Amino acid sequence: MMDSSGYGLLQYLQKLSDEEFQRFKEHLRKEPEKFKLKPISWTKIKNTSKEDLVMQLYTHYPGKAWDMVLSLFLQVNREDLSTMAQTERRDKQTKYKEFMKNTFQHIWTTETNTYIPDRSYHEFIEVQYRTLQDIFDCESEPVTVVVSGSRGGGKTTFLRKAMLDWASRNLLQNRFQYVFYFSVFSLNNITELSLAELISSTLPESSETVDDILSDPKRILFILDGFDYLKFDLELRTNLCNDWRKKLPIQIVLSSLLQKIMLPECSLLLELGNASLSNIIPLLQYPREIIMSGFSEQTIEIYCVSFFNTQTGVEIFKNLKSIKPLFNLCRCPHLCWMICSTLKWQYERREVASRFGRTLGLLYTIFMVSAFKSTYARNPSKQNRARIRTLCTLAVEGMWKQVYVFDSDDLRRNGISESDKKVWLRMKFLQNQGSNIVFYHSTLQWYFAVLFYFLQYKDTRHPVIGNLAQLLGEIYAHKQNQWFHTRILLFGMATEQVTSLLEPCFGCISTKEVRQEIIRYIKSLSQQECNEKLVVHPQNLFFCILDNQEERFVRQLMDRFEEMTVDISDVDDMSATPYCLHRAPKVKNLHLHIQKRVFLEIHDPEYGDLELFKLDQKCSFTTNFGDGLLFCTFLHLPHLKYMNLYGTNLSNDAVERLCSALKFSTCGVEELLLGKCDISSEACGIIAASLINSEVKHLSLVENPLKNKGVMSLCEMLKDPSCVLESLMLSYCCLTFIACGHLYEALLSNEHLSLLDLGSNFLEDTGVNLLCEALKDSNCTLKELWLDMCDFTSDCCEDLALVVTTCNTLKSLNLDWNAFDHSGLEMLCEALNHKACNLEVLGLDKSLFSEESQTLLQAVEKKNKNLKVLHFPWVEEELEKRGVRLLLEVERAGIRSPGTVVTGNNELPGMKSLPPESTRSTGGTVTSLV
Repeated sequence: MMDSSGYGLLQYLQKLSDEEFQRFKEHLRKEPEKFKLKPISWTKIKNTSKEDLVMQLYTHYPGKAWDMVLSLFLQVNREDLSTMAQTERRDKQTKYKEFMKNTFQHIWTTETNTYIPDRSYHEFIEVQYRTLQDIFDCESEPVTVVVSGSRGGGKTTFLRKAMLDWASRNLLQNRFQYVFYFSVFSLNNITELSLAELISSTLPESSETVDDILSDPKRILFILDGFDYLKFDLELRTNLCNDWRKKLPIQIVLSSLLQKIMLPECSLLLELGNASLSNIIPLLQYPREIIMSGFSEQTIEIYCVSFFNTQTGVEIFKNLKSIKPLFNLCRCPHLCWMICSTLKWQYERREVASRFGRTLGLLYTIFMVSAFKSTYARNPSKQNRARIRTLCTLAVEGMWKQVYVFDSDDLRRNGISESDKKVWLRMKFLQNQGSNIVFYHSTLQWYFAVLFYFLQYKDTRHPVIGNLAQLLGEIYAHKQNQWFHTRILLFGMATEQVTSLLEPCFGCISTKEVRQEIIRYIKSLSQQECNEKLVVHPQNLFFCILDNQEERFVRQLMDRFEEMTVDISDVDDMSATPYCLHRAPKVKNLHLHIQKRVFLEIHDPEYGDLELFKLDQKCSFTTNFGDGLLFCTFLHLPHLKYMNLYGTNLSNDAVERLCSALKFSTCGVEELLLGKCDISSEACGIIAASLINSEVKHLSLVENPLKNKGVMSLCEMLKDPSCVLESLMLSYCCLTFIACGHLYEALLSNEHLSLLDLGSNFLEDTGVNLLCEALKDSNCTLKELWLDMCDFTSDCCEDLALVVTTCNTLKSLNLDWNAFDHSGLEMLCEALNHKACNLEVLGLDKSLFSEESQTLLQAVEKKNKNLKVLHFPWVEEELEKRGVRLLLEVERAGIRSPGTVVTGNNELPGMKSLPPESTRSTGGTVTSLV
């Protein structure tokens, strides 16, 4: 029996005569070739009926059946049928558009709540709207577009407006015949369905069949909203399906659609919040990004004027603008609405405006209390507490079940009467969504869910609702998802200021118990051995602390940690980190991960507004350290002894801030590794001056273009009596023999320096001879000298031989990758055999020498039992002291010694198992502050 979806096509085939139908089938034999499709065998179609042929067309050519039939009508001289079919299809498409126009006009006017005129709203989204049109107008192939931005930033409103404008024939008319809008979180409780069933659920009776609609998928756009609220995960799967008729688990259907396995020729327009962005982006093929960046100053002014009457709105705008933290919150459309709503209620009651503060917990509480007072100001607190309980239990039950749309049974089960519902609707706590109810904004549901725990509702009839300890475990088990605002609000409401607002309305608030439970949970995290528990994304802990800001409570939390890993992925993370680290006096081990785009955002706020979207994986190193403001935070940590910024570009401003922080009396850094930081000669001078009175004993400046001028500054530092530097790493620093002249003087006057690394510089014979002169002097106390790959010859061997026998302190000498002939090596070996030779390690690659020379070196080692001649004599020590660390080494070693900070891209120019020109990067680990 034929599926009902085929009747649209069948009714036109029925109008063909038997002769026309036979010619139709004959032409069908070659028609698939035009579409690059495999033809149906002639035996299957030669004697088939019209009904069976329609079924075969839909089976073999899904998405192409109508195009083929319309073409074949012309070939059998039935242009009238082709025209008639196209006209009817257009009429049905028009009816669908009219249906969606009415549907979304109702949604726009009753559920969207922009509070500004349409003309002003279009001005607010002008850039994003124009971008949306440009993308689809320029691209004829399928396109995936991601609309991103912070929660409450207007993404859903933007998509609803796009849907309404398409249905009103004002947007993308030449590109799409059908646009389908789905809020994917409405599928949370559906186990299985097909894409065909999903599409059918939105179609009016008079529209085309699903088969007809999907016959041209290039002309279809799916708008998908609400990924942040999915109960299930979407991920790369191996069991994806291309059959849009097949009933499947809903996550398979969505994953197949997103990954272009199902309907690959259609286009997608997706709303992704911070919680879903990192999970969904890897599923997409070359998505384009549009960022909703929030209200501009001009839009906030328009909003205020539209929300209030003209004069009041202007005054409120001026007042908001004078309070910068509050005005910044207004850039988020949802928070702007909350603030204006609160002020309106307070003005109507002739109440002095509450001080909003700068935390979300306080802002939501002021909003809720103001709304509550507008109706129940004179009611006793016990009665108010019982009334608000019903809303809190609805919210918290939904939070634990991950349900955001409620029906009448949900309301009735939680004790919300019809009269209560009307009040909550009027207060803007709830709103209608079709025949169902949702919270006015998702974050309001989380607010009332968190309030449940402050009102001590322990006698609940809902076994699904967990206790506070279970809630903490749940919200910290996830990095970024729908629990994010829950943890922010939990911390933000655990303040005395929030308590003082709630208690007059609702009686006793258990803020103290909540704080104690939070401290107990954070303490359990700090004591666990499991490293991942100690990984702190700022959104997991730091933003929560930032939303509390009660100094005693914050210090109680941060005082629990001696080691911490901080993952900074955006500018907001960067701003939250210093506040919290300043209040962490016991931190000894700090790992910092910084993603590449962070500093691009700092220096170019427009970065990423529109581009071929690429999700940054966690970056192996910072390409830039911004303006260096974070140095003040790190170097204030009293236990910090080691800082490695290898591979981090430092501007002169950043270097100045680093050096200013090094001068703090609280700074105890002893090892400072600044390899490959793009430090210039001038910046080197700033560093040298800052270290004269510091505690730094080890300094690595490898792979920086210091040149001779930079070394001259360092030598002035070394000659200062207050300089305590013991090791100085200067490999790959563009030095010549001139630098050795400055080092000669420094070595004669410095009593602390024991290790000098000059490897991979163009010192030549002249430079090495100058260094030898210093080493032969008794004021010189150097123990290790690294001269690998310094381009000197056998002419230096006489001076080197004298050094080996006269410098009592020298224990290690690296001469690797330098060219010696046999006669020069003979002089050196004679000195190595001398009884006055104290050398323990000599860096040389014996395999590079002649057989005669190798025999000579073997004889030296046999006679001098204290000496080892090695190629790469100090590979591990060299990498560590220069600050270059292998990825696997970092992962295996975990935390270094107490009080360390490490960052690095782990490029390995010092690894010389290959010739120097063959050295390469291993790729990166994380930018780490240990």
